[in-house]
Amino acid sequence: MTQKVVVAGVGMIPFKKPGQSDPYTVMGAQAVRLALADAGVGYESIQSAYASYIFGDSTGGQRVLYDIGMTGIPVINVHNNCASGSTALYLANQAIASGMADIVLAFGFEQMNPGALGTIYNDRPAPLELFNRTCESVVPDGVPPALQLFGAAGLDHMKRFGTPIEAFARIRAKASRHAFNNPMAVFRTVVTPEEVMAEKVMWPGVMTRSMACPPTCGAAAAVLCSEAYAKKHGLDTRVWIAGQALTTDGAETFHSGDLRHLAGFGMSRAAASKVYEMAGIGAEDVNVVELHDCFAQNELLTYEALGLCPEGGAAKFIDDGDNTYGGKYVVNPSGGLLCKGHPIGATGLAQCTELVQQLRGQAEKRQVENARVALQHNVGIGGAAVVTMYRKD
Repeated sequence: MTQKVVVAGVGMIPFKKPGQSDPYTVMGAQAVRLALADAGVGYESIQSAYASYIFGDSTGGQRVLYDIGMTGIPVINVHNNCASGSTALYLANQAIASGMADIVLAFGFEQMNPGALGTIYNDRPAPLELFNRTCESVVPDGVPPALQLFGAAGLDHMKRFGTPIEAFARIRAKASRHAFNNPMAVFRTVVTPEEVMAEKVMWPGVMTRSMACPPTCGAAAAVLCSEAYAKKHGLDTRVWIAGQALTTDGAETFHSGDLRHLAGFGMSRAAASKVYEMAGIGAEDVNVVELHDCFAQNELLTYEALGLCPEGGAAKFIDDGDNTYGGKYVVNPSGGLLCKGHPIGATGLAQCTELVQQLRGQAEKRQVENARVALQHNVGIGGAAVVTMYRKD
């Protein structure tokens, strides 16, 4: 029997640039305590925990929790690239929905170094070698690995649909306007599309510097429980998970000739389709979205993967203002990864925090009016895509 899963508590700390944050142990514990306090429960109530991070030694999750309490519960460490946070959330949701547990914790943290991401273990095959090989013919020399994949995906969209680079600049400018109202965001300076276009060029005709998200340190957490447990203990039952799916790459990623799939377009579309079917409602019913804009190019691709606009229609979607306040959807009211920041293990839980606050009406200056249905998208190359729908009773 599937139990209804409630998000009883959320918490996150302000994200910071590398070198300006506390150690991961402190950040993670702060976020967990905030989520527990928001839920109104003590750590002794938690029956299992799912910890998300990718930079750090094994059992980092236990190390964070040992500063909160040592109750002997199962602690599972989750590493699924940039989708790690939402994968921890997925496992927590599964534990409650299946009846294996009544109340669980999902939390994520990341203590990052400055600069572009690279391979840590150079004495063995890299997990992304097939991805990089697939796009190598279109990538200029000197482009960092992550930028290669998302830049190639954006370039493919530009060639297929005539999408101008200015569309990506408008996404970055929109992110800055949203982040201006978010005290948790790293970058809160409002910029114009023209200023984005005038920045240092990272890939001629495809990407400028701030179209890529910054390395970031931070932490976030969520407490999930069954509706029955929440009612028994007087917890908040307003926000619940109406559908969730985790997918990985299909054969089209390497064999279709469509470079958009290198950035997770196919698996994101598949996950969204499953969620809409589970929830019994579609994209047209969504009010607010937090999606994985690690690059402005990926935000544009994801509009189409999630069905927010027709395939090939993203540039018009942006021009019409349907990705911001006053349009069809408010996308990344937090400022997204581009401006809020991207502490990888924490990102999925930070998205969850933002959307729960939106549905509760607690988002202050970022508040989306009459928000009742929220959609979350978190993708990790290599690959995993997690889409989650939240609803408000």
